[in-house]
Amino acid sequence: MQLRTESSHEEGGIRDWSVNSVEFTGDENGNVKQVHALRVGPPPKFEPIAGTEFTLDIDLVLLAMGFLGPVRSGMIEQLGLALDNRGNVATTNYMSSVDGIFAAGDMRRGQSLVVWAIAEGRKAAASVDAYLNTQIDAVPLLHRATA
Repeated sequence: MQLRTESSHEEGGIRDWSVNSVEFTGDENGNVKQVHALRVGPPPKFEPIAGTEFTLDIDLVLLAMGFLGPVRSGMIEQLGLALDNRGNVATTNYMSSVDGIFAAGDMRRGQSLVVWAIAEGRKAAASVDAYLNTQIDAVPLLHRATA
């Protein structure tokens, strides 16, 4: 295995393997605030290791998962996301039919090569950044200074 330093590491990203995200918690407005996790043992079982539970403060969650097709029962139904004619999450500039919810990679275009997932992730990140910047710009300057 070769570990290369990529731009995300230069920006402060760290690698951490064998971690299982158990639960996300948020505030009364539905904003994610923490991930509760624990360390797991080696493959193929990835069994939880007692006493390794920890919590991280967060404000954004990006899910990257293997693809078996969008599971409609659950998050897609709960959020009311529109689907395209192939059953994938429909998007415009990577944003779904629900304001602030984005999709990329297999979830958006269907199962494909990892290089497409990487490209989609980068384009989706740019769309999320643009969206967040418009949200910040919509907050009055006086409010931003006191926030």
